[in-house]
Amino acid sequence: MSCRWGTELWDQFDNLEKHTHWGIEFVEKYTKFVKERSEIEISYAKQIRNLSKKYQPKKNSREEDEYKYTSCRAFLMTLNELNDYAGQHEVMAEDLTTHIICELTRYIQELKAERKSHFHDGHRAQQHIENSWKQLESSKRRFERDCKEADRAQQYFDKIDADINVTKADVEKARQQAQMKHQVAEDSKNEYLTFLQKFNKEQNAHYHTLIPHIFQVKLQEMEEKRIERVGESMKTYAEVDRKVLPIVGKCLDGMTKAAESIEPKMDTKHVVESYKSGFEPPGDVEVEDYSLSMRRTVSESSYLNSQGETKPSRSNSRGKLWPFIKRNKGSGPEDCSHLPPEQRRKKLQAKINDINKEIQKEMDQRDALSTMKDVYIKNPHMGDANSVDPRLEEICQNTDKLQLDARKYEAWLVEVETRLAEKISMLLVFTVAIHVVSPDGSYTEDHSTEHHLKSRSTDFDDDFDYEDPLPTIGTCKSLYPFEGQNEGTISMTEGELLYVIEEDKGDGWTRVRRNEDEEGYVPTSYIKQKQIS
Repeated sequence: MSCRWGTELWDQFDNLEKHTHWGIEFVEKYTKFVKERSEIEISYAKQIRNLSKKYQPKKNSREEDEYKYTSCRAFLMTLNELNDYAGQHEVMAEDLTTHIICELTRYIQELKAERKSHFHDGHRAQQHIENSWKQLESSKRRFERDCKEADRAQQYFDKIDADINVTKADVEKARQQAQMKHQVAEDSKNEYLTFLQKFNKEQNAHYHTLIPHIFQVKLQEMEEKRIERVGESMKTYAEVDRKVLPIVGKCLDGMTKAAESIEPKMDTKHVVESYKSGFEPPGDVEVEDYSLSMRRTVSESSYLNSQGETKPSRSNSRGKLWPFIKRNKGSGPEDCSHLPPEQRRKKLQAKINDINKEIQKEMDQRDALSTMKDVYIKNPHMGDANSVDPRLEEICQNTDKLQLDARKYEAWLVEVETRLAEKISMLLVFTVAIHVVSPDGSYTEDHSTEHHLKSRSTDFDDDFDYEDPLPTIGTCKSLYPFEGQNEGTISMTEGELLYVIEEDKGDGWTRVRRNEDEEGYVPTSYIKQKQIS
């Protein structure tokens, strides 16, 4: 079906001007749509990458130990595939920008310039035919006027010629005037006919040659190319999606393969290897007859200590009864008191290191946000400086809590290291004190000393799991009330007198005691110390 703008829309100049303008606006609208889709893909890819990064195991953390299990390794493989999956959405965004947005943006500028040129030619042709029409109308009106004047001159001559009282000279003058007017009218007629012939020729060329060329060869072809270009862009839009499908499919296949790599029996085997103690289950408990008036015996298979002591030590008893001790969920008490001293020391040190890393991370975030806030203050158009304050406040609170936790673990670490040092010292003293010097200079064995040191060693073992209270080093008076809501802190009222048991080490907290059972940290700025011993 052939449709020609030049012949069928010859009188729709204004409507074609509006339609081609709408066509450019449509291309701009489609370009904006693709741009927003590209932004969505970038945002989605960023969120997917952040999600993958969030669940990646932290280096030198307990999470790394979990990845000896096949299910955890499969999860890690899934996260890695998800990261690659996000990369494909970034590729989509880049292709949309390069092959559609940039191309259409450049094409729109060219299209606007081409349309402007074509309609400039159209307006010029329209102006020319209008001017030709005005010339024709002007010559016609002049011809009409001259004909009327010639008629009036002829009527006047006829009247004068018929009057016998008029002189011959007047009649001749009237005749000459009438002839002149007739000549002027004839010239006007010839001029009118010339302009008429010229206008008809130009009008024919305007509507049959010039306008068809502008409307059909230029505007119609421009419009068809615009529509074709939009169609190609829409096809490219689909191809951008289709291009990444094979790689996306490989990512999904990788996730499926990761899931299939999970081996339940292997994971349960790792549980055995991680937690088995190697101890034999306890034997039957033998009867102990208290009705006999004799020293009660203790079965070797019993949980009680059978070393001949009337009262078993708590440390040995506690070790034997371990299967029935009610333990906290997770890894035991927070102070790790359920562990042997050396393991407890290592565990506390590891916790302190983890907390210090978290503190450093918070401080890095604080520095970054402070820098951002300074930039916003200097350049308000880049962002609102006050919008950073809530996050800075949150970081300060997190840092205070982490520092408090660090102080708490450091106190426990000092305690266990002190006790370990004391135990080593006692063993050394015990070794040296096996023999004492007699008055005559000879060495003799002092069994009472050995017994005394053994008793101290046994008492030390018995009391190891109980924390000795720290000595008082001064007093303080609270200046303001404080609600100790975080773990390790203690509440106080204004004007309350408390005992100082540990000074501020530069983190803004002082450790105080109210009585034997209540102690904790309070802000140093909230108290006034009265004396330091």
